[in-house]
Amino acid sequence: MSGTVLRVLDANANRAREALRVVEDYARFVLDSDDLCGDLKGLRHALAGVTSSFVQDAILWRDTPGDVGTSIKTPSELRREDLNDVVTAAGKRLGEALRTIEEYLKTTRPEDASKVEKLRYRFYDIEQRIARTLTLTPIKLGSTLLYVLITESICRRPWLEAAEEAIHGGADCIQLREKDIDSSELLKRARLLTSLCRKYDVASIINDRPDIALLSDADGVHVGQEDLPAREVRRLIGHRKILGVSTHRIEQAKQAVLDGADYIGVGPMFTSATKPRDFIAGPAYASEVAKSISIPAVAIAGITEANVDEVIATGIRRVAVTASVIGCDDVRGAARRLMEKLTA
Repeated sequence: MSGTVLRVLDANANRAREALRVVEDYARFVLDSDDLCGDLKGLRHALAGVTSSFVQDAILWRDTPGDVGTSIKTPSELRREDLNDVVTAAGKRLGEALRTIEEYLKTTRPEDASKVEKLRYRFYDIEQRIARTLTLTPIKLGSTLLYVLITESICRRPWLEAAEEAIHGGADCIQLREKDIDSSELLKRARLLTSLCRKYDVASIINDRPDIALLSDADGVHVGQEDLPAREVRRLIGHRKILGVSTHRIEQAKQAVLDGADYIGVGPMFTSATKPRDFIAGPAYASEVAKSISIPAVAIAGITEANVDEVIATGIRRVAVTASVIGCDDVRGAARRLMEKLTA
């Protein structure tokens, strides 16, 4: 094998190892995913095995001071906007490095080139799984505190008026949750709500229906465990819409992150007449989420001005409410009092 080829292999073996470590650390420290970490570690060891046939010779041909490529930089190489950029760039770098190793090995060791090709395809599958966890949503939920669900049957006043009053009281995310109206009426209401939310620069979310969210140009959609699978919804809505997922156990929360959720609903916190359930996840589950889940978490079900302090004590400061705001005569005042507790 020529010294020139060995230089190429050395540079790309280094590039592949470094990129793989960046992606693996994201899976380990950000996603806290045993499965992804295991698959990436396995890929890293397999790469070490297939490159072991040339790395010791290749390093002897390394000439970093004489490498013209080390002095060529583009502005985008020197800056990363966020973790999405970091992980995406590393993934692309890894794929490119593996392809280069594969092509150059074809000139002398085609059997090893075939092994690298298989590693490249293994990574493509992992890259897709990681891509689900990245978000390009224009509205970030990191600052959201009060998330209000709108169901007409619970409102004391016209539903759209109740939504606007909730926003005036401080609500910074509004979800349209109507289970029993036909699709044409739901779309009409979704468009009205989306327009209202855009006027006040708050997030608009549609419950259960990604098709309605897309047609109304809402900011996102929220699905439950019995609705369309979150990963399929992410494929439908893309990365520029918000995806929320209801969770009741820590395993569901971790899976929601891997499926591409931008935030998770955490509950039920308490008993609720709005959506009766035969189980309560409670504050204990909320505490577990606060300690181990990196994306925004919104506590939900039965939360009122009287018990919201119990939620805050878990470490979760975002709450979703229905009756305790829109079921009041003074919607604005009810929302404001909750916000005062959440911001205290």
